[in-house]
Amino acid sequence: MTEKQNNDAPRRRRPIKFTFNISWIYILLMFGIGWMFFNQGGANPQKEEWAEVKKQWLAGDIKEVVFVRNDFEGHVTIRPDRLAKFEENFGGNLPKKSPHFVFLVSGSFNAEEMFEELNAQLPESEQVKVVIENHESYWSILEWLIFPLLLILMWVFMFRGMNRNMGGGAGGPGGIFNVGKSTGKLAEKDSIKVTFKDVAGLYGAKDEVMEIVDFLKNPEKYTALGGKIPKGALLVGPPGTGKTLLAKAVAGEANVPFFSISGSDFVEMFVGVGASRVRDLFRQAKEKSPCIVFIDEIDAVGRARSKNGGFSSNDERENTLNQLLTEMDGFGSNSGVIILAATNRADILDKALMRAGRFDRQIHVELPDLKERQEIFQVHLRGLKLADDFDLEFLAKHTPGFSGADIANVCNEAALTAARHDKTAIDKQDFLDAVDRIIGGLERKSKIITPEEKSSIAHHEAGHATVSWLLPHANPLFKVTIVPRGQALGAAWYLPEERQLVTKEQMIDEMCSLIGGRVAEEMITGQPSSGALNDLERLTKMAYAMVTYYGMSDKLGTLSFYDSTGARGYDLTKPYSEKTAELIDKEVKELIEMIHDRTLKILEDNKEGFLALAAILLEKEVIFADDLENIFGKRVGSKEEPKAEPEVEQTVEPEVEPVDAE
Repeated sequence: MTEKQNNDAPRRRRPIKFTFNISWIYILLMFGIGWMFFNQGGANPQKEEWAEVKKQWLAGDIKEVVFVRNDFEGHVTIRPDRLAKFEENFGGNLPKKSPHFVFLVSGSFNAEEMFEELNAQLPESEQVKVVIENHESYWSILEWLIFPLLLILMWVFMFRGMNRNMGGGAGGPGGIFNVGKSTGKLAEKDSIKVTFKDVAGLYGAKDEVMEIVDFLKNPEKYTALGGKIPKGALLVGPPGTGKTLLAKAVAGEANVPFFSISGSDFVEMFVGVGASRVRDLFRQAKEKSPCIVFIDEIDAVGRARSKNGGFSSNDERENTLNQLLTEMDGFGSNSGVIILAATNRADILDKALMRAGRFDRQIHVELPDLKERQEIFQVHLRGLKLADDFDLEFLAKHTPGFSGADIANVCNEAALTAARHDKTAIDKQDFLDAVDRIIGGLERKSKIITPEEKSSIAHHEAGHATVSWLLPHANPLFKVTIVPRGQALGAAWYLPEERQLVTKEQMIDEMCSLIGGRVAEEMITGQPSSGALNDLERLTKMAYAMVTYYGMSDKLGTLSFYDSTGARGYDLTKPYSEKTAELIDKEVKELIEMIHDRTLKILEDNKEGFLALAAILLEKEVIFADDLENIFGKRVGSKEEPKAEPEVEQTVEPEVEPVDAE
C-alpha cells in the first residue's frame, strides 16, 4: 500500500468512554444552589396592611391583585411606572419580579364585593385587574424544601467520603480535602546523597545503625535463618546531636527511599485525621519497600497514655498512637519497612511503643567528646577562610558540652564576627568571641552601672573564682568578666572535668563554688544582693538532689524519691509523709549552712588574694586562669580533658530572672 493510499484509508476512531466522577455531583449541587440564589434576585415581597393596599388602589398605583381565597392572602403587583414611588419600602433595592406586596385578611373578608367597590371609584384606564383563585399548587412547598435538601445532600456526599478515608478505610485518597493524607516527605533513593562519611563523630551510634543498613541491603541473610528484620530503632539524645542527619545517612548508605515526617503532623483538630495519616504513611511505605520511615520528635504523638482519663487526656492523640502501634505490629513481619524515630524525651514515651517488636533498639546519640568535636569542627570549617596559625585542638578543648548544632553555630558566628571587624581571615579570637556570645550573650558595654554596683559585681565574681580555684574538686576556671552580657551583669566560665560518677565531696566543692559569690558580697558590703539568684537556684536544686535522690543524707539514710518513669507528675500526693518532708527541709537547710560556713572560711583565709583578684578584675574587667595562677599559685586537682557541658556562673540584674547558659 502506497503512502497516499494509506492516508486515504478510513481512520478508526476510538470510542469515547465516560467515567463517573464524584466531582460532577458537587458541581451540580453548587450550580443548583447558585441558581436558586440568583433566581431570587432583588428584594422579597413586603408585607402590607389592607388599609395601605386600599390607599395604593385608590391612588392608581396597583396593576394587578391576585387573591388566594383558601389562604386569605392577596398578592399585589405595582405598575412599573409607579414602582419607584415605593423604593424606601424595599430598602432601595427594588424587586425584579412580582408580586411586590402581600396582605392578609380575615375569613369574613368579601373579596368580590370589596374589589368591585374600589374599581368603581377609578377611571376605566386605571382599574386594577383582579384574579380570585384557590391555591392548589405544591410548588411553593418544594421551593422551600429544595434549598435545605441540596445542602444536606452536599454535606452527605462531601463528608461521607472524607469520613470513610479518615476513620474507617484502609488508606484511601484522604478525603475531599486530603485531610487524612500523610504529610510525610519522600526522598527517593537516588536523591539522598548523605552517607556515613558526612556524619562526623557519633562512633557508637554509627556502629549500631550499621546493622540496620546491613538488614536493608541483605535481608535474605537473616530471613534465611528464620530471623526477623527489626521493626524500628529509636534515636535518643539531646537536641542538635545529629539524630536526623544520622537517619538520612542510614537511608543514603542503604540506598533506599526515605520518608520523613514530624510527630506533630499527626495531631489535628479533626477526629480521625491522625490515625488516617498513619495508615496512609505506612501504605505508601509498603509500596516503596524496602524503605525507611523517619518520625522526628515522636514524643508529640507517642506520649504515655494517662491512667486517669479525667486529667490531661486527648482521645485524638491516643487514637493516633493506637493506630501507630497497630501499624508497627501488623501481620507483615518482613515487609522491609524500618521505622526510625528521634526524641530527646524517651522517658515520657508510652511503654507499649518501647517494647520489643516495635522499637527493638534504643540508640543513644550523646554529646560529642574531644575527638568527635574536632571532627565536627573540620566538617563545618570547610568553607571558611581561616588564619594560618589556627589551632583546631585548642578550640575543641574550649567547647565542652557543645552539640553538633552548637558547633555549626560557633563557626557561623565566628565568620560573622570576623566580617564585622573587616578581617580577611578568621582567627582564634573570633572563635572565642563567638563562644562567649553564644554562652553568655552579647556584650552590653553601654549599660550604665554605678561604681558601687560595679564593685559588688567584681567581688562577687572574684569570690566564685577564688573558691573554685582553691577547691580541688570544683570545675576549673577559664575566664571571668564583669562586662554585662545578655541579662547577666557578670559571668564566670568553667571547663568541667570528665566525670562518669560524682561523689559527695565533689558535689560539696561544686556547691561551695556556687555560693562563693554571695559569701563574698556579705564579707565586703555586709549586705547580700539579688545578683546571686542563678547561683542560689542551682545550689538549692543540688542540695535537694543530694538529700532526696542520691541518698547522701545522714539522717534520711539511703533513700531515693527519684521517679525515672516520669509518671509521678499525674499524682496529687508526694511519695513521702509530712514528717519526712520536714526532715528533708531540715537536712537541706543544714547542708547549705555547712557549705556557707566552709566557703566563708576559705575566703577569710585567703582574703588578701581574694581582694587582689577583685582589684585586677575592676581594672581589666576580664581576667583568665593565668591571673589566678599568679596570685594563688598553680591549681591543684585539674587532671583530665574537659568533656561535660560548660557551666557559666552569672551575676544577674535584680529585676530579671537569669537565663542558665548551660
